[in-house]
Amino acid sequence: MVEVKSHEFDGFLQKSARHYKVFLVYGPDVGLVAERAAAIAKSSGVALDDPFSVIRLDSSDLQGDPERLLDEMNSLGLFGGQRLVWLRGVANEKALIDGLQVLAKDPPEDSFLIMEAGDLKKGSATRKIAEPARNMAVIPCYQDDARAINALIDAEFGAAGKRLTPAARALLSESLGGDRRASRNEIAKLLLYCLNDDLVDETHVEQIIGDASAISTDEAVDAVLSGNADALLHAVQKISTSKTPMFLVLQGCLRQFQLLDLMRSEMDEKRQQPGQVMQTLGRQIHFKRKPLFEKSLRNWSSDAIAMETRRLQTAILASRRQPAMEESMSLQTLLAVTLQAARRGR
Repeated sequence: MVEVKSHEFDGFLQKSARHYKVFLVYGPDVGLVAERAAAIAKSSGVALDDPFSVIRLDSSDLQGDPERLLDEMNSLGLFGGQRLVWLRGVANEKALIDGLQVLAKDPPEDSFLIMEAGDLKKGSATRKIAEPARNMAVIPCYQDDARAINALIDAEFGAAGKRLTPAARALLSESLGGDRRASRNEIAKLLLYCLNDDLVDETHVEQIIGDASAISTDEAVDAVLSGNADALLHAVQKISTSKTPMFLVLQGCLRQFQLLDLMRSEMDEKRQQPGQVMQTLGRQIHFKRKPLFEKSLRNWSSDAIAMETRRLQTAILASRRQPAMEESMSLQTLLAVTLQAARRGR
């Protein structure tokens, strides 16, 4: 099993990635998945601007043509050389699984395959094939912890030749995490704002990120969990007025559903009541919000939570690909999840 942990990725990219032809990059951090997939693609040596060498597909493209993955992997480039098949939106599609089983035994010498996936659970069909295969590299991408966030801050500020005070660092790190791409964008925004300042202090962070990133999305998330569409629209209106990106609302909602998923799995595995699992896994939740979480744990099954988690992950990915549609897609997704919560709360 070749699993590349988060702190090992840079070393893997420099020393070992060239020994593999198939890569599965997955996890709840959509931005980090995309970033690491792009880094692998760049390290492959394939000309990424050559449409004859790089084939970009969505997993849905395989549904009507089950043999396409193998056909693309075994095709020869128009002018020779290596090819890269870049597959996004991977889950556990049968057409993909069938192709992976073949590639796990005998991958083509002149083709690379990079697969971007969401939060694949342990035991999922895709992971069951990729993890034991010696010729496939598996790269899980989980939300940045404090160490990773500080490393990202150091790298971005170092590249810009700027320093920041300890108080500014603490406030900035609290405002980041959850999605690597969003974190980079927030830091870039701060650096642009402080273009003429060598030292960034707490005031700078508060002015450009502070309330913008730390504006509590709890009101909107709670409206979604409680199935209250009117409350959601009211919260979204306030968030929009404050110029807070709707992406952050989706991100906040995704985090809560991921936490619900963890709690519900714990309940099912240990046969606990919502109140019991809240005492162990829900300590970080504000006491005023705990009754809503307990109610959600009673109303939602693990499968239902997983379905809405995938819906949110898909919306986040779509909003990153089509920034102009971010607000409308986000609202549509949030309303759909709210409707499901309302049905389950009846």
